[in-house]
Formats: sequence, structure tokens, C-alpha cells
Amino acid sequence: MTQSGLRRTKTVATLGPATDDDVVFKEMVESGLNVVRLNFSHGSHEEQTERFNRVRRLAKECGQTVGILVDLQGPKIRIAKFKDGRIHLDVGDSFVLDCQQDESTGNQTSIGVTYKELYKEVQSGSELMLDDGAIQLKVLDVNGQKIHCETLVGGELSNNKGLNLRGGGLSAGALTAKDKEDIIVAGREKADFLAISFVRTAADVEEARKLFFAAGGNGGIVSKIERAEAIENLDEIIDASDGVMIARGDLGVEIGDEELPMLQKHIINAARNNDCFTITATQMMQSMITSALPTRAEVMDVANAIIDGTDAVMLSAETAVGNHPHVVIQTIDRVCRGAERKRLMPKKYRDDRNFRDSEEAVAMASMYIANKSDVVAIVSLTESGHTPRLMSRISSGIPIFALSRHPDTAQRVTLLRGVYPLTWDLDLANRDTLDDQIIRALKGKMKLNKGDQVLVSFGDMRGVKGQTNTLKIISAD
Repeated sequence: MTQSGLRRTKTVATLGPATDDDVVFKEMVESGLNVVRLNFSHGSHEEQTERFNRVRRLAKECGQTVGILVDLQGPKIRIAKFKDGRIHLDVGDSFVLDCQQDESTGNQTSIGVTYKELYKEVQSGSELMLDDGAIQLKVLDVNGQKIHCETLVGGELSNNKGLNLRGGGLSAGALTAKDKEDIIVAGREKADFLAISFVRTAADVEEARKLFFAAGGNGGIVSKIERAEAIENLDEIIDASDGVMIARGDLGVEIGDEELPMLQKHIINAARNNDCFTITATQMMQSMITSALPTRAEVMDVANAIIDGTDAVMLSAETAVGNHPHVVIQTIDRVCRGAERKRLMPKKYRDDRNFRDSEEAVAMASMYIANKSDVVAIVSLTESGHTPRLMSRISSGIPIFALSRHPDTAQRVTLLRGVYPLTWDLDLANRDTLDDQIIRALKGKMKLNKGDQVLVSFGDMRGVKGQTNTLKIISAD
């Protein structure tokens, strides 16, 4: 646990019908919520705009900084609808995916699909996974736009379930027409983070960033790693992104669940070494949609992600439609604190190359000094949030406070492990009182005893981005 008692790992919670009550949302914030996820796969623009406004209003009433992440739907490939809502397939049953079939005419023998080019991208022997792999089909033949299959794993199949190709390889682009419209809303509402679904290459990330900025956004871009192709291009995707989300549902379907544990560790390590934050997602506390207690397997899963070094863990249906969203967040809080109890010393970090600039040199020096001294907190005076982001890549039990006069900067550090936003309009012109101002701001966030040492980073050219070049140690009075 940190010396301040603050939880380092951040909690992301998806909003939905279960969280639309003001009292429920305030309970979530008070239980330790850091970032909300707005899932743009559901709801109108008007509904999502209302959620933007509610989050900001209620977070302010609670006196907390809560980030907002917009999650785009992406080219989620789905089956269409059945006339009767659902069917049951037995092993060995024949079934046809028809790229020309009407939207709501599915029956026991065939159904349409949303991706009309699917017939061009599969062949005899291909395996298709429906409903996150619960139903599995083997392609026998492709006749025109009809894909004739045999059922390998049967069960109940209902409307609009997702479809994946085992091993990946579908060429649907990462950004759909709907996504581009949604990006305009995210930019207009100043989302703090924009998550891109089904990213394949760095070009997908760069296109999304360009559209987001053109719409007025200035938040971070999060790439969701959920395609097999994304693993092949992982380094370039990380380099182009501010953060990555390990979306274990679709990813597990495409590459096989047995590959996920080691891949999760690899992605987190690769991202950390390239100054990129990580969110671990999918079924973290799935049983708590209805249960007031998690399974021990879920506790172990969350704890292992934290030990791996993830910046944040994400809840989906657990909060969006669950019976008790704030209880899930309280549970995550306890698990995080347990996993963080042992103070971790720095691991090797980019030992193979020199620092790029003074900002990185100061950030790394800060963490070395802090971990080798009696410093109780680090304060980074920051315009953009970049310096505390660099600091957060080093494992430490010492809290890092991103002190900024810009509310949007405070919002953007809410996903960084061990970094805590602190909005305070310092009188930078009055250097004689600056130390006292910093200590006064810090006392609002943690207990300080007389003589406690605080490490402060800042730039000589105050108010200029990217100019952090100075370190000093100050003492609380």
C-alpha cells in the first residue's frame, strides 16, 4: 500500500441503466470510481450527452475528478435477427450464414450477417465463433454469398450475437460510419479518452486521432487489443497510442483463451516500456452482476492483472446492468489494496537507450530519488500531464500528484497508475511562497506531518508545456 493509503490501480466502470440514478452514481464515486466508460454501442447521442453532463455535475458535487472514456462500437460483426428471437443448434446441425438474407428473417436453418463481405473472407475449413465462442461453426462450403456450415459446438443462439473468425483475418476497417459520427460527439463533449475498437494497425489509431482532434477533442487515444492482427502489429499500435485496452473477450475468441494469460503480461510490459498506460478488461467481476460477492477466481484474476502492472481494471456489465454497482467498486478497491500491499521497487526500464529529453530525465530521476529516500510524496507541476505519465511507468509505492491549473489535464491523468489529479491554480509568479502553496494543496489530499519531505518537479519556464527540467525537495511545516 502507498504511504498515503491511496489506491494506485485505477477503476473504470461502464455506465448503463443501473447507474443512471444520481444516488447510485455518487455511491460509485465515493466507493473509489476513477473513470467512467460510455459504451457507444448502445444509446443515442442525446442519451450519451446527458451522461457526459451528469458525470461532470455529480463528480463536482462529490469533490472528485472523474475521467470520461468513450468506447466506440467499431466493426463488430454480428448475426442478424431470428423471426422468433432465438433458435437452438445441436452438434452436427447444418446452418447457413447468408450475406444477402433480410435483417429479421433468421430461422432454424439460416440467418443474415451485418458484414456483407464475410463470404469473401472464409473458405472450407474456416471456424466461426458466435456469441463469444459459445456457438462454433465449421465452414463446409461457400456458395455465392451463402456460407454453409456444420455446428461443432451447439446451444441456444439469439439475435445480434457477435461473430469472430478463429485466428483472425477479417478485413473490416476499424472505423465505421457510425464511429465517425460518434467521434464528433466525443470531440464536442471533450471526452478525456477515446477507445478505438478492433484496431489492426497504427494507421487506424492515427485516423481516429485526426478525426477526434478535428472535432475539438484533445484527450488520449486508447487502442483496444481484440484482434489477432493487433498482436502482430502490437509495437506499432502501442507507439501510436496513449493507452491500450486488453479486451479479453473478442481477443480470446480469436486466438484461444489459453493464450490470454501470457499475452496479457506481454502487452502490459510492452506498453509500460513505451510510456503507454493499460486497461485490463472483460469479466473481471462477472459473477457480481447478480452476486454481492465475487468468486475467488475473479479475485485472483484482478490481483494478477495488478501484479502484472496494469494501470486500470475495467467493469462492464457488472456496473452497467448489475444489481449493486457501488458494491462491485468497493470490492475492486479491496482487491487492489491487497495486491498493492507489498511496495514494489523499480524494475528495469528502457535500460537499452538514453533519455529523449530533459523531461524524461527529470521524471526518471524523480522516481530513483523517491525510491531511495524518505520522500512521502511526489508532486509534478504539469501543464499537459506528460511528466507524471512518465513517472507512473516506474513501480513505486509513493503517490505521484499531478498538480495542474488545467481541469482537462487533471482528467487525463485519471487512468495512470499511482497518479492522483490535483487541480490548483498556483501563483507561479510568487516564487517565495510557491513551496507553501504546494504543501497547502497537498494537505487537501493526504496527511502530512511536520518535516515530511516532498519531491517536486517543475519547469523553469512556468506555464510552458514540455519544459520540466528541475527537481527540488521541500518539507512540510
